[in-house]
Amino acid sequence: MKSGFLRAFLLGLVVAAAHAGAESAPAPAGKGRGKGKGGGIPGLVKPTLADTVRANIYADNWFMLYLNGRLVAVDPIDFIPHNVVSLDILPEYPMTIAVMAKDNADPRTGTEYGSSIGDGGFALKFGDGTVTNASWKAKSFFRGPLNRDPANPKVEHTPIPPDWFAVDFDDSGWERATEYTEERVNPKESFYKADFQGAKFIWTGDLDLDNTVIFRTRVEKPGWKPRWNTKPDLDVTGAPAR
Repeated sequence: MKSGFLRAFLLGLVVAAAHAGAESAPAPAGKGRGKGKGGGIPGLVKPTLADTVRANIYADNWFMLYLNGRLVAVDPIDFIPHNVVSLDILPEYPMTIAVMAKDNADPRTGTEYGSSIGDGGFALKFGDGTVTNASWKAKSFFRGPLNRDPANPKVEHTPIPPDWFAVDFDDSGWERATEYTEERVNPKESFYKADFQGAKFIWTGDLDLDNTVIFRTRVEKPGWKPRWNTKPDLDVTGAPAR
């Protein structure tokens, strides 16, 4: 009895070991390899956080930022407090930067707080050294109160091109941005807590009356090649409409 029990016990151990070995054996190609820890596809190089750079953006009062035609940031606070938006971006060169910035202004009157004339201001700095300055292009699409007359406010709205953020959008006819001092823009506390060294405040030639402004620039890095060889499989163009 004891001998039979021992043989059955040893046979059970052999069967269990064989089953465990089958579970731990490498999966055949196409059966989930590369999905788990330590897996990977030979020759595939993915970008990592080490490939990203920090972006700091300050707008009086609101902005949305596109890189190479893709929306990458929207100011989450559309009024006050004036805030700095900081995020990691994955730069690819040449890099087209397009920004829409809005000052706080009633679209019917161009004024704020009832009958006051406000002023704008925009500053940006990327960890690759990209900064806002007078080399950027700038164009106003909402202006007022015309003649600086808040008692009889009139405004001018120019249709915004639907592809203003596209890489191949033609901004050759736009004027250069105008630089303004910190004293003129008067940024709030958050600006001084972030790294904007070397960046200039920019707007159009009229900081007070131009209320919706689009900025564009192109950053060149001759000879630059990405370290990674992957491209996104997902398509976010058109989101959230589709």
